[in-house]
Amino acid sequence: MSVFLTARWQYLVMLNYELDPAILASRVPVNTELEGWDGKTYVSVVGFLFRDTRIRGIAVPFHRNFEEVNLRFYVRRKAQDEWRRGVVFVKEIVPRRAIALFARLLYGENYQFMPMGHRIEREQNDLHALRSVSYSWTLQGHENSLAASVAGTPELIEDGSFDEFIAEHYWGYSGGLGRPTIEYRVDHPRWRIWRTRNATLQCDVATLYGSEFVRTLEQAPESALVAEGSDVAVGSGASIKGNS
Repeated sequence: MSVFLTARWQYLVMLNYELDPAILASRVPVNTELEGWDGKTYVSVVGFLFRDTRIRGIAVPFHRNFEEVNLRFYVRRKAQDEWRRGVVFVKEIVPRRAIALFARLLYGENYQFMPMGHRIEREQNDLHALRSVSYSWTLQGHENSLAASVAGTPELIEDGSFDEFIAEHYWGYSGGLGRPTIEYRVDHPRWRIWRTRNATLQCDVATLYGSEFVRTLEQAPESALVAEGSDVAVGSGASIKGNS
């Protein structure tokens, strides 16, 4: 696949929740299947920063640096005798109308425009030491947010861990019942992560994601992590042949 977008993703806050897989059944793209961990199904609310975003190498004025918050779940697809582990997005929020429109048209993703902001706090005695990260968005005049405080220094994700299951996916899928499946590759090096001391989601879940997610997302997350991020390259989307 050819590279469509390059950027640097920074300070990825990932709040992870177990839920009933039946809630996601109608959202699973054709020719993929839900992937779980230790017999459980998870969704994650993820906030992060886009930096130096370029479309086919070209920087678009006023659209290089921005926030994104998304709700995603995890799938896999058998291709060329291997499993491709990927994510599917329930909804993605960005603060630029053009980005939301473009992503809907190109990848079939459920992007929405909302005013957004973020806050990065560091230790006073060490400006290189991260203290906390938060992202906010305004929905129907009310501020929503997710935030995490961290401890220590970032470390590489352990092989075979739950953190690896959450953070290390290199494919994206969109589609659902009655819609063709689009597949695209996301390349990045293995990330380092911070352990979190506290993580919260304050959100109008029913309005933003639907009533089916209220019971899950209004509880405390089962786990949370903050990933340092890296340069990324996102491939052009392609329809998977043989959909039914």
